[in-house]
Amino acid sequence: MNCLKLSETLEAFGHAGICISTESSQLLQNSLIILQAENHFRKCYYWGRINGIQNDYHVACGFEKDCMNDRVYYYSIDGMNWLLLPAATKCGRFLSPLAINRFEGEPSIVTNVYNVNPPFPPNEDPQIYYDGPMPRELKEEDRLAATVESIMADAAVIPRGAWFECANGDVIENPSFGGLSAADASHLSSYLHARPPKEKWNANLLSRPDYNYALDFLDGIDTDVPQGCWDLQFLQGGRLVILHSLYWHGLTFFHKLNSPHYGFLYVGHGKKNLDMPFMF
Repeated sequence: MNCLKLSETLEAFGHAGICISTESSQLLQNSLIILQAENHFRKCYYWGRINGIQNDYHVACGFEKDCMNDRVYYYSIDGMNWLLLPAATKCGRFLSPLAINRFEGEPSIVTNVYNVNPPFPPNEDPQIYYDGPMPRELKEEDRLAATVESIMADAAVIPRGAWFECANGDVIENPSFGGLSAADASHLSSYLHARPPKEKWNANLLSRPDYNYALDFLDGIDTDVPQGCWDLQFLQGGRLVILHSLYWHGLTFFHKLNSPHYGFLYVGHGKKNLDMPFMF
């Protein structure tokens, strides 16, 4: 959510049970405004919080021009001093889903994932899952980067029409976006994944009769598997829509209907609900 609208946005998330104190929100807002100015970001967003045992990780991101491909991520333990979050590594992507222990809150700590919980059966060769020397140790900073990347890929959402793809390929925020109507907001096809599309353009082309490539270049969440992995609710007399991801508990998206106000926030332990396909 936009750091300049942090206080008023938290009111919408309060309807979803996410509560951040006024003191903490003001502290975060001031530090993010400074982060935006220092890095010359066009916009800066508070991404959310991953809870740890000793400390929690606050995560923020910003961009200069392209709101999808140029995002730069930062993390902080105290909400004031921000450190650059490194790009997710191959080792981090492989070991993060296998780590069952909670985040400690210490970026430099290194955990031997195999000692905590042997992830593969004794008679199975894990080399079939990884190309190269099999990694065993995972730095928490790398795990944090891989977790943020996974949540963004699976559960970050924008309403249809909020982003616009230019002819040169740049993705910008649509200045003419006026919000979804109540009729459109009731359909999952009106919400798109805020990451590069995985489906080919012609697959998305056939998904809706009013297809507009400049607006519908992203994948819709209505095709996510299994059906029912998103919980859609209307609050405030139908003026506010809330989306919950059942894969990533703690990821909440909000949109005020007929207005350009929307955003998502993650507050949780950074563990994916792998039991989701068996809950139906």
